[in-house]
Amino acid sequence: MADGTTDGTSDVTDGTTDGAPPRLVSNMRGVRYGEVLAVRATADGFAAEVYGTQMLNDCPPDLWDALDAGAIARDLGAAMVKLNGPRHWMLDGLGRKVAVVDPVTATFGGLAMRRVAVVKLGDNPATAPYSLRHVDRGAVFFFDAGKPVYELVDPDGTAYVMQAYCIGVDPTLTEADLADLGSRLALPPGWSYRSQLLDEELVVDTSRTVATVVQDEFENTYTLPA
Repeated sequence: MADGTTDGTSDVTDGTTDGAPPRLVSNMRGVRYGEVLAVRATADGFAAEVYGTQMLNDCPPDLWDALDAGAIARDLGAAMVKLNGPRHWMLDGLGRKVAVVDPVTATFGGLAMRRVAVVKLGDNPATAPYSLRHVDRGAVFFFDAGKPVYELVDPDGTAYVMQAYCIGVDPTLTEADLADLGSRLALPPGWSYRSQLLDEELVVDTSRTVATVVQDEFENTYTLPA
């Protein structure tokens, strides 16, 4: 856990940044979590309900490793279930929906989770690297001034900032490896990877809009900072 936190909940505050939505939780960088994605068919194509351990626990390895995606899918009546993680936040603070308890909760193999988002998957439930997805998460992400951020940049120059790195594909991946991650990525033509230190706080407010996200082949997740 990061900054002395021990229960996956980090530090709750009521501070605000001038001109920005309130930050409700701080000291999130490095905090571990895991998600269960339950994919269902809808009238508009496939959609995934995302259940996560965020703000409830730090996704204990013994409980996570014992999860059975097939059994969870049968219990939920879902077309399929993907175990997404474990993951570590690369942002510093949270606000809005992510920082409060959603009334829809579930326990999988003794691991407590709550619904944190819904992802529209269209006609294809599979997620290909470097493909854009739209997530209804109702959240505000805060990246602190002076902290490093890691970005995917598309051929048009649009940058997506890493919100979390994943150790589900490469269990050896650490935060210290992220500066050189670009050398390991099979980037599509015109895409690039970069890191930089923030001169000022970056606030990604998708509390009233649908977020746009993209993953690389290691399932690290990046968000459009708009």
